[in-house]
Amino acid sequence: MPSVRSLAPGRRQAAAAVFLAAALTLTACGGASGPPADAKAAAAGKGCIEDFDPAKDYFPVKSTVKHAENFTLRYEKSYQVLTVKEPFPKGKPESYVLVKCGAPKPELTGELASAQQVTVPVKSLYSASTTHLPLLTETGTLDVLTGVASAVAISSAEVLERVRAGEVVEYAKDRTLDAEAVIGAKPDVLMTQGTDDPQYPKLRQAGIAVVANAEWLEPSPLGRAEWVKAMAALTGAEQRAGEVFDTIEGDYRKVAAKGAQAVAAGRPVEVLPGTMYQGTWSMPAGGSYAARLIKDAGGTYPWASERGTGGLQLNFEGVHAKGGRAPVWIADQQWKSTADAVKADSRYGQLKALTGGAVWTNTKAVGPGGGNDYFERGVLRPDLVLADLFALMHPDRAKGHTFTFYELVPKA
Repeated sequence: MPSVRSLAPGRRQAAAAVFLAAALTLTACGGASGPPADAKAAAAGKGCIEDFDPAKDYFPVKSTVKHAENFTLRYEKSYQVLTVKEPFPKGKPESYVLVKCGAPKPELTGELASAQQVTVPVKSLYSASTTHLPLLTETGTLDVLTGVASAVAISSAEVLERVRAGEVVEYAKDRTLDAEAVIGAKPDVLMTQGTDDPQYPKLRQAGIAVVANAEWLEPSPLGRAEWVKAMAALTGAEQRAGEVFDTIEGDYRKVAAKGAQAVAAGRPVEVLPGTMYQGTWSMPAGGSYAARLIKDAGGTYPWASERGTGGLQLNFEGVHAKGGRAPVWIADQQWKSTADAVKADSRYGQLKALTGGAVWTNTKAVGPGGGNDYFERGVLRPDLVLADLFALMHPDRAKGHTFTFYELVPKA
């Protein structure tokens, strides 16, 4: 069960919305006479500021970041500062100034003087990763999604329906970002998948905000899930995002407590995570997201003490020598039987889990195009992932559990 992500995405924008955004910006920054009555009415309908008061706090609901390590939120009266510490591996921190619609753009100094300023709540968002989609669906803000990189990897029926209806377009079908198409559509924000792209500077120059989402660099499951609050800062769904996360956190802790109880009553269950790819076994390091899930579910594996948050690249012989006797194998391939595993690599037949134990794979919920919901909704819902892992490790303590992401591979 390695720490893997899947890419996907979002877009759209009506000419009327563009005109309204421009009108609100002009009136917010402009003359002493204030916005005309029709603009004020439109602003009120969008939850925007009508009569700006510099002394008033326009963020009555504020998000508190507790688990995420890669982003921070700071609130001022009419704007907030979202800072992503590592927008992509080894990248320098990026800050975004999120200005409440109807408020004048703040005059900033220092590092924030050159920061991108984004009017919020946004009306149109392009998404570069399927992991963003649940952040919108679970907070009731899916209507802002107007573009996705590619629809192939999407598993959400709700999002796919919007793609079919033409409300969401694809801007990187061949995995290459079509900068001209994005610029022509003028989305308020393009949210990245936590990697850099040579086309991003061109988008910024064209006035399109490029905001990094690098949740995949978080080492903890709850840290990844908490990026729902970063998305909410853009969409104005802070209240709902807080409620969603609190429920997820509470449910996760309940399952983790069961895992701890199971260990206290006996021993951690020995598992073997991951599979071979092009001759190399990718094994999660001990400080990784996957390692934390295994530990919290009441399991362990021979590399759990290895330092690092990424993956260890091992050969089969080394994996078999240290972990080949594990009774539970947590794989990530869409196998219909253990015969498929042996067909993929005959050496798998030497593993105890395949011959006398249990092989599980995280492919129970796969969309029509092959998109795996484990890599989509599973990032926001580590409570459901953990519940599955606890049940497959401790079946006697989770009788009647309905699996969300994992399924048992039948014996051949």
